[in-house]
Amino acid sequence: MKIVDFHNHFFPPQYLEKILSGPSQIKVLFDSDHNPLLYYPGDYNIIVRGHRDIDYRAEVLAKAGIDKQILTFTTPGTHIESPERSVELARIVNDSFAKIVDERGDRFAALATLPLNDPLASVAELDRAFGELGFKGVMLFSNINGLALSDERFWPLYEKADDLKAVFYIHPSFPVGVEAMTDYWLMPLIGFPFDTTLAAGKLVFSGVVEKFPGIRWVLGHLGGAIPYLAERLDRGYFAFKECRENISAPPSEYLKKFYYDTVNFNVKALEFAVGFAGADHLLAGSDYPHQIGSLEKMVSSIEGLGLSSREKAGMLGENAVKLLGL
Repeated sequence: MKIVDFHNHFFPPQYLEKILSGPSQIKVLFDSDHNPLLYYPGDYNIIVRGHRDIDYRAEVLAKAGIDKQILTFTTPGTHIESPERSVELARIVNDSFAKIVDERGDRFAALATLPLNDPLASVAELDRAFGELGFKGVMLFSNINGLALSDERFWPLYEKADDLKAVFYIHPSFPVGVEAMTDYWLMPLIGFPFDTTLAAGKLVFSGVVEKFPGIRWVLGHLGGAIPYLAERLDRGYFAFKECRENISAPPSEYLKKFYYDTVNFNVKALEFAVGFAGADHLLAGSDYPHQIGSLEKMVSSIEGLGLSSREKAGMLGENAVKLLGL
């Protein structure tokens, strides 16, 4: 049974070197183990060895019995920098990922990152990432410096992605109102999943998902609250004319076609998501090597489901293989 980890994060050393040398909007400190600490509103990332050493990471995966990871960049992203710097850093990340995949394609695939604070530059980088570097998908952030993904400034990007039949994976970023979430790690614990929920709701109600049917959408962290709130969104569709202006079917009809990673290790929550979207639309994810992630729980939570071995095999790896054409 092949295990593919769809949700995990890597910071290319080349990117970290550029951030350290500046200019950058990220504040960088170091802990007692000499790990970089990247500070941004409401959160910070501890860049441990697994985040930045691909050889070490490969050893960890082999010991854990994980066959492949789909590498992605993560918060705070390049879009917090100036547009020009964002373009430069996105190219560095994508070139680094492409090199890893070229050298270690047996163990790693990757999703591209984009300079999303410059939507037209993002179109150009998407074209380069797919045409020159061979990517099949992209990781988007749930909002771009407060700008919703449903905003029409991003529609040229969606037009290009629709033509490419791209996979667009939405990972949360720090939400608007983050100042209310700065204690108890509430920003990543609560703000992240709810910003994903908000992004998905706006993409559906705005008509983006219906207008660009070639895009395959994936939501991080089991979709935030989407499986749980989908029925309420449908009630809004029938109750409020504004919720019907841009779409021709209830929101759940679109959201059931989304894919959801399994970075919620509660078996009951996973069962609920399977009931909503189907086992064939769930993708194993660990959030490795973040403090809150777990390779072991990624596997054990799926194995704990009362599903057929075929359905579990799909969630553990086959669904990701089919989605990305690996």
